Amino acid sequence: MTTLTDTLAAIVGPAHVLTGADLDSYEQDWRGRVRGRALCVVRPASADEVARVVRACAAAGTSLVPQGGNTGLVAGSTPDDTGTQVVLSLRRMNAVRSIDPQNMTFTVEAGCILQTLQQVADEAGFLFPLSLGAEGSCTIGGNLATNAGGTQVLRYGNARELCLGLEVVTAQGELWDGLSGLRKDNTGYDLRDLFIGSEGTLGIITAATLKLHPRPAAQLTAWVALASLEDATALLGLAHQHLAAGLTGFEVMNQFALGLVDRHYPQLRVPMWREHAWCVLIELSDNESEDHARAQFERLLETAFEQGLAADAIVAESLKQAHDLWHIRESITLAQAEEGVNVKHDISIPVSRIPDFVREADAALAAGVPGVRFVNFGHLGDGNLHYNIQAPADGDARAFVAAHESTISTIVYDTVSRFGGSISAEHGVGELKREKLPHHKSPVALQLMQAIKQALDPQQLLNPGRVLARTP
Repeated sequence: MTTLTDTLAAIVGPAHVLTGADLDSYEQDWRGRVRGRALCVVRPASADEVARVVRACAAAGTSLVPQGGNTGLVAGSTPDDTGTQVVLSLRRMNAVRSIDPQNMTFTVEAGCILQTLQQVADEAGFLFPLSLGAEGSCTIGGNLATNAGGTQVLRYGNARELCLGLEVVTAQGELWDGLSGLRKDNTGYDLRDLFIGSEGTLGIITAATLKLHPRPAAQLTAWVALASLEDATALLGLAHQHLAAGLTGFEVMNQFALGLVDRHYPQLRVPMWREHAWCVLIELSDNESEDHARAQFERLLETAFEQGLAADAIVAESLKQAHDLWHIRESITLAQAEEGVNVKHDISIPVSRIPDFVREADAALAAGVPGVRFVNFGHLGDGNLHYNIQAPADGDARAFVAAHESTISTIVYDTVSRFGGSISAEHGVGELKREKLPHHKSPVALQLMQAIKQALDPQQLLNPGRVLARTP
């Protein structure tokens, strides 16, 4: 009798259907929060093979879990614990199919590592600006499936804004070729935007046509120390005035977050964190010259000091120094993991309301769950905070999180809602936020989402139980 794994092996080759001990890294999420159990992992090498795999699983009534680099933070790409799901790994599909310099696009497969695409764009004389901490291992398919953000959203937008077209395998195993490089195509529903951000629940992204941007003539980075979050938001307003469209990134980090980096990675030499409650990283990309960029930066900082917003500042004197400053910011998540299990919140709030939100949420958590430590950092420029909670310094962090995570997240998300925000800015919903979503999304929105899922995936084959609860 032919089994499903036999059928899959005939499609992709026996070496690319993994079982047993080979499944380990595919069954564990990056944060170590969730471990599942898969029937197998299948690794197709082409969109045609993906379509055939999906058809085989549909015929067997077996659900699939699409997976890229498995770097997600909401357990959205790991199998459940039934041992019946197939993990569909896109990592072998890593070709850059074409580069169109005149159209300023390139078409790439879903398994391409983000950092590799940045390098390919640079070698072609362009910039691909999507940038985030996991860029050395995350894949562009996963970035699009979660509509990833990162550090340059302020100027270039989320992954959605960087994508012009997709190739997608549907839940029925059909291949939709929407790899248009068109910037204008008003011919009905925008299917591209439907699949971007859907976390593999509506279709499997196999390739994308992405925008390229001109490389800036100069990039400058400044590290600025401030006394309060109110000063940080005021400085952001000044940065918009002085740097205009050149303002590329504006990252905020609280003292405790930087202290964790200093404790666990002392070789990084975190500046100014002991003396100041907050620090920000500002990046300017200038299309004219380094002299022009530096003059803009100097005027911004002079005004910030005159208005009492900045307490101290460093302007990077070299690309290496700028890289070192960004490396500190990107090491906060790793330092948190070294410190112990924590509760993450990827939220967005209108920028003008962020100081009041943090003040209210801090107070509510301190009263409701005494001893928590606040790791607050993120993309202030676009209103996206990573408002994370570390367990008390003494005691069992894992036990503390197990006992208090639900209470902590309820307090945070209820406060987010009161301030008109979102409980997921860029990480997605996955499994970890699925049960919270109905409390913070309107019933009409949820009904529309369920209707779309039912229309595109009536068998609930694609990543079931992620974003939306399974329906009977």
